[in-house]
Amino acid sequence: MSSEGPYARYAAPAGGQDAYGGYGNAPGYGNAPGYGQTQGYPTGGDGGYGQPAAGGDYQQSQTDGGDDKSKKGKKSIALQALNKNVLMWSGFFSASLLVYYTLSGGDFSFLMTYGAMSRMFGFAILNVKTFKSQRATGISIKTLQLYCLVFFFRLTSIIRHEGYLPYDKSGDWLYHFIEIMALIFTASALWGCMGPFKQTYQQDMDKFGEMSGMPPGLGAVFLAVPVLVVAILIHPNLNSDFLSDVAWTYAMYLESVALVPQLYMFQKQASGVVELLTAHFVAALGFGRLLEFAFWVYSYHELATAAGSKLPGYLALFSQFMQLVLMLDFFWYYYMAVKNATPLVLPSHTGMGIV
Repeated sequence: MSSEGPYARYAAPAGGQDAYGGYGNAPGYGNAPGYGQTQGYPTGGDGGYGQPAAGGDYQQSQTDGGDDKSKKGKKSIALQALNKNVLMWSGFFSASLLVYYTLSGGDFSFLMTYGAMSRMFGFAILNVKTFKSQRATGISIKTLQLYCLVFFFRLTSIIRHEGYLPYDKSGDWLYHFIEIMALIFTASALWGCMGPFKQTYQQDMDKFGEMSGMPPGLGAVFLAVPVLVVAILIHPNLNSDFLSDVAWTYAMYLESVALVPQLYMFQKQASGVVELLTAHFVAALGFGRLLEFAFWVYSYHELATAAGSKLPGYLALFSQFMQLVLMLDFFWYYYMAVKNATPLVLPSHTGMGIV
């Protein structure tokens, strides 16, 4: 990285109710006049068999009590889910602030490290979801394969050279550590989906790129190969090393499309319901991309070719912007789900479209 750039290295309800209103609440079962409740068969006492007031009031109070318990149960479950969401994200933001005040020195390039932390956080959530539930439902293996390539190629560049590292102290070792852990988390989740929990993997929904005779499971090639060609042809020269520059550029370009199979899979789900931890995983990746996009808006001019062309910088901005556009709907429904502590339900679409 140049010595003058902004990141230059050394510059169910509880009340027994069902869908039809609840047991003991329908007319004819203890509320309406029937056997023993008609007024035409008095007894020898003051009352008679047909005294509906006492039984009706008692049963109505039972129904009202069940409704109250049901509402309280729903509120309790929603509150617990909301508390878990708040605690999880609060922990992440607290760790981010700690790193910022201890290692960044207030430098703007910390946004790169912050974005990397968000990605690592997202894949950590995915591991919790996968191994705690022992299910791979709702997870796209193709997205995991692409992210494994992203972290691998980025590490091959930043371990050997310093041109694309953050300028602050986090670029000394923390950024490398975060990317290594992200690769480990991604590979672990991929192993879980393809190994012990393979029987729960929804292969019939993870169909992105499987067309024109492409063997099942290889749809990610439709993204990985064309992006590699673009990276070879258009890449910056901050490391002054062809392989290192191409590797870093390939990771950046590929990350912009790596979530596409996951978003495509969301659309294929008939119910449109996304598990909350899976939604947190995707949201964390999107948040990390938003942070990096904010950084490159002010730093794209550093991504120049050996001839001085700023085309790589423009392409980097465009690819990241398009990824964020594709996620706009997701961000909105994710916000509403977290706010109301309800499942995330995405609208159905007929094409690739916006999720």
